[in-house]
Amino acid sequence: MKMFLIRAVFVITALLALAGCSDQRQQITINGSTMGTYYSIKIINQDGLPATKLIQQEIDRRLELVNDQMSTYRPQSELSLFNQAPANKPFPVSAATAKVITEALRISKASHGAYDVTVGPVVNLWSFGPEARPESIPTDKEVTARLSEVGYQHVKVLPDNKLMKDEAKLYVDLSSIAKGYGVDVIADYLKDDLHVKNFMVDIGGELRLQGKNQANVLWRIAVEKPVENERAVQEILQAGDMAIATSGDYRNYFDENGVRYSHLINPKTGRPIDNHVVSVTVIAPSCMTADAYATTFSVMGEDESIALANKENIPVMLIVKTKNGFVEYKSNTFNQYVDKK
Repeated sequence: MKMFLIRAVFVITALLALAGCSDQRQQITINGSTMGTYYSIKIINQDGLPATKLIQQEIDRRLELVNDQMSTYRPQSELSLFNQAPANKPFPVSAATAKVITEALRISKASHGAYDVTVGPVVNLWSFGPEARPESIPTDKEVTARLSEVGYQHVKVLPDNKLMKDEAKLYVDLSSIAKGYGVDVIADYLKDDLHVKNFMVDIGGELRLQGKNQANVLWRIAVEKPVENERAVQEILQAGDMAIATSGDYRNYFDENGVRYSHLINPKTGRPIDNHVVSVTVIAPSCMTADAYATTFSVMGEDESIALANKENIPVMLIVKTKNGFVEYKSNTFNQYVDKK
């Protein structure tokens, strides 16, 4: 079952793992599905690991728990029950859900609302469906009405892992951050519980890396060039023990009467973003954080994004479409992760 609303935003396929030589160290690959997408785990084998089947069973169990905590597709998940709860009443949740919402609110404040996990009612108004377009463009009146139900300021994380909202209609959707959190859950299981030294966790294109690949070099990750009809490489990264998330709308949009409508909604305007950012790649210690910032910077546009990234020391690269082709905008800390070979 699909866990998260496919973010009327982008398809996260812009990161392609580039393996080194395959004959030097044994690699274990575990593939499966979760959250409406795939997962692929690559582990460089070492002594003392459980059987691969047992590792996958534990991976699936932990990802199912994230679903039960944060899926808006499951009526009895913690998040769904909170969304149905009355206003001004503390609502107990797991430490995991509280952690993810705390980080979402932090990024919302840092971005002055460019990121907002309560924007779901407006996304639903635009109702991007299987044919990638709403049946009709919402009116200003309709957008304004839905925006009255949106605002990260209306939700708080209280002590002892309790949430509270002051608007009964508030609807929290963690699809822009919880997949990244799922990556962290599995990476932490491999690192802290199994003491795996070298691995790559990939859930739908969101990555956490540690150590080195089969060729005994740092994992090499290719960022896709944002072109519609082919697959080509924009940059190759060696991020070390970090997470990488990429957002882009160059495949998820539609044109109507000469106007391009992105799947990514600006929480401030209630309308699809109208900047020319087509791809954003963020590097961070946690995939949860990288995931949320990738969406944030897509909304903010290149100038505001680079200013915030430099202020927060966030490695980010934005690719912007201009009349003369694609232009890269990089924060001060990004180039240290670019493979110079």
